[in-house]
Amino acid sequence: MNNVTIAIGSDHAGFELKQELCNYLTNKGYSMIDLGPNSADSVDYPDFAHKVASSVETGITQLGILICGSGNGVCITANKHHGVRAALAWAPELASLARQHNNANVICLPARFISQETAFEIADAYLGTTFEGGRHETRVNKIETE
Repeated sequence: MNNVTIAIGSDHAGFELKQELCNYLTNKGYSMIDLGPNSADSVDYPDFAHKVASSVETGITQLGILICGSGNGVCITANKHHGVRAALAWAPELASLARQHNNANVICLPARFISQETAFEIADAYLGTTFEGGRHETRVNKIETE
């Protein structure tokens, strides 16, 4: 799945983890688009969550990764975008299930509650899993509102 392009963004709480994760995935051969921020200075998480979600929504990137302190703020924001299915994951198993059953195209990480190693494991699980389809596709198709 290294042929996908992944947008990544964070707020100040997730900045350091974003940098590490971006480097990790680039070294694994993924094409990464870092949509900010560019420092650990205080920022508003919706600004960067909207950038990543818009990138997925418009097809510029196939997948997105968002990071904030709890993961909740960026997840709520990303899910406001048409066609975006953002999921919060603090363990690799949750990331795998989000892809396999919910066809999540954005994964959200809680920087203040997971280690760098766990973040790498979550990213690997997320990117290494494909959507199962079948009975799950019927359910996923019911998510989007008019």
